[in-house]
Amino acid sequence: MSTLSTQDLTIRFGGHVAVNAVTCAFEPGTLTAIVGPNGAGKTTYFNLISGQLKASSGTVHLGGQDLSNLSPSARTKAGLGRAFQLTNLFPSLSVLENVRLAVQATLDGRHKRGLNLTSIWSDHQNLTQRAVEILESVAMADKQDMPVASLPHGDQRKLEVALLMALDPQVYMFDEPTAGMSHDEAPVILNLIRALKQDKSKIILLVEHKMDVVRELADRIIVLTNGSLVADGDPAEVIASPVVQEAYLGVTKEEAEV
Repeated sequence: MSTLSTQDLTIRFGGHVAVNAVTCAFEPGTLTAIVGPNGAGKTTYFNLISGQLKASSGTVHLGGQDLSNLSPSARTKAGLGRAFQLTNLFPSLSVLENVRLAVQATLDGRHKRGLNLTSIWSDHQNLTQRAVEILESVAMADKQDMPVASLPHGDQRKLEVALLMALDPQVYMFDEPTAGMSHDEAPVILNLIRALKQDKSKIILLVEHKMDVVRELADRIIVLTNGSLVADGDPAEVIASPVVQEAYLGVTKEEAEV
């Protein structure tokens, strides 16, 4: 099982330091919530890990492999999975076809066989079966024949998670996974994350503003403020700490003690 780590990870935009020398390690079997006020650098930190942004300095490692100079797609192949990276959907294809393509991309290179009709048909059946299983797990099997372009926003978010599951990454990265979803839709995504937590070989990172979700799901919380890591530890202790009360909740130390 592999550890994900960042060492002195930093990015500057002109004179502004958006992420400031963040050093942190994430272990398998742990869901870590990354919280902080707006503009704290949470999503920017995610972008540096996944490769959407190039760091000014510092490194990203997964299982001893230096990912710092790899493209986002290469980092995905190395084991980093982030939902929005997978939104290059084929809108004219069906939901099932999109997931089947993701499953096929994952298996390519693992089971190279000669091109013959028997193996091609067998592979097609296996890929379809796996795609259907994934769609069942995200409560979308009944929509497998619908073109992706016709899906409402909530179903598109669920499809993102389905594609992420199809890639079977070492690290799952969720940036506000329920944003824009209705009250009825959000529990489906949260239940999927709960299910993913059962696999203790996986690392899960979650950026989330809803503190009730953080309290329920997180095994650990780290807090960013002004791009710097200011707290790290057990959820109850971190949420109750003065630095979080002030930085995240806007409560001063004096008010927290009242």
